[in-house]
Amino acid sequence: MRQLKQPGPVALERIESVAAPLETLDFILKPGLSLNAAIAGPLMDAGFTAAAVSFTDGALAPFEYVMPAPSPDPDHAAWYSAKYAPVGETLITAANVTYGTRDGGPFIHCHAIWHSADGALAGGHILPLESVVSRPTQARAWGTRGATIVARPDPETNFTLFTPEPTPVPEGGQRTLLLARLRPNIDVCAALEEVCRRHNVRHALVRGSLGSLVGAEFDDAAFLPDTATEFLVREGVVTTGPSGELEARLRIAIVGMSGDLREGWLTRGQNGVCITCEFALEAISA
Repeated sequence: MRQLKQPGPVALERIESVAAPLETLDFILKPGLSLNAAIAGPLMDAGFTAAAVSFTDGALAPFEYVMPAPSPDPDHAAWYSAKYAPVGETLITAANVTYGTRDGGPFIHCHAIWHSADGALAGGHILPLESVVSRPTQARAWGTRGATIVARPDPETNFTLFTPEPTPVPEGGQRTLLLARLRPNIDVCAALEEVCRRHNVRHALVRGSLGSLVGAEFDDAAFLPDTATEFLVREGVVTTGPSGELEARLRIAIVGMSGDLREGWLTRGQNGVCITCEFALEAISA
């Protein structure tokens, strides 16, 4: 499995996770609002303190994004490209969002794939304050009032990263949401299996999750060699395999520093986290 050396001290705990009551919310992204406001507003109104969100068939104009890029200095293992701002309306094929707080206010982290006005297919990290919703768009959130996701400085990577944190759990809630942050250089599938073992969950569905990998090895697609990438999960499950042990399966869309896109099922045991991964799992059975 490929790894990428980080600039800071290696944290002892490689997986941070919490379990909290799950609520779902279907809502509309309203035109004229920044993507950040269009998502954060309805979630705040619903009382959510943390959530994963997915939407498809959306549209943004203006639209700005970045892609992964080599670091310009030794202070980071990877960095972001310059900003891209395609002319015209950008049509979002699929987007996943982590909702939390940064600097005391609501903030989202969004990875997506899209078609620009000229029809070109691309993907990466949407800048949520600069990008504006241009058409009403249906979205779904898997959220909670029993945990927070807070952006905090991370000495290991030298980035400010979303991390789930427990809060006093409100009464009620028949379903469970697992929120997890995965640290660098651990296999993403093995880590999700560990999250489920930790919380005594035998079957979970991955919801609205995203992150970065050190390249990508697939069962059904060409290898992506880029050392820094950004991905979103298109489909994912953790369940009991033929051996009786938990097995995670993830189908992702991913873009590398080259701009190359891949989509497919990740090979278990061969895909290390680059900077971070943010996962939400809906527990189906214990």
